[in-house]
Amino acid sequence: MKNLRIIAGWLLMLAVIECQAKQPPTQVVYRFDDHRYLELKGWDCEGELWYTDTKKNIHTEPVSQFYRIFTRKFVHPSEKYIAITGWGAGGFIVSKDHGQTWNSVRFSPAHNEPNGDDYAPYDDVISFTVVNDQGFLLTKNSLYMSSKPFDDPRLATGGPGIDYQINGDHHHIKPEFPGPAWGLDYITKRGLAEDTAQYHTNYQDLPDKVPEVKNYQGWDHMRCDMDAGR
Repeated sequence: MKNLRIIAGWLLMLAVIECQAKQPPTQVVYRFDDHRYLELKGWDCEGELWYTDTKKNIHTEPVSQFYRIFTRKFVHPSEKYIAITGWGAGGFIVSKDHGQTWNSVRFSPAHNEPNGDDYAPYDDVISFTVVNDQGFLLTKNSLYMSSKPFDDPRLATGGPGIDYQINGDHHHIKPEFPGPAWGLDYITKRGLAEDTAQYHTNYQDLPDKVPEVKNYQGWDHMRCDMDAGR
């Protein structure tokens, strides 16, 4: 009986070890600074993406599965507005509240690329920079950017709306249909010229190039070990 208990104990221990061995590894794939970072949980550098801010006690999951790291230059000193793109750079996951909640955002609706698409092929992507609560995706042909970090007060509930003219015809943007909130779409100046968002104050005087970032303490690329957990 004693030997049976010993064997059962060993079998249980082996089962626990085997179970633990099958758990996917978790590794830090990006550091914004000394207290904010991204973790990827999964095999072969694909899986769940987690965001952590140890000072604000925030631990959230921007992407629940199938996330693959962005391999181009990535510089992100911004703290309130956090934007993350993945391997294909075909869209963004963003937070406007320090990483507590997350939203998917869209690219410019206009045809900005030589191939007629509204976003660049991955081979054309150069860098992604998020600074002063704005995101800037630079490609060989275009600069995609989010709006300035505020909403036009004229489009707030009860606001007067926005009046504008095209070829002498009067038009009006109602507060009931304000379009995307700040930071929730990425547009080029080429696309903006064909979009009514150009009349919103937070889309005016956007830069022609990525703003310079000085004294950044974080990583400038995501990192991932394909052999983690092996």
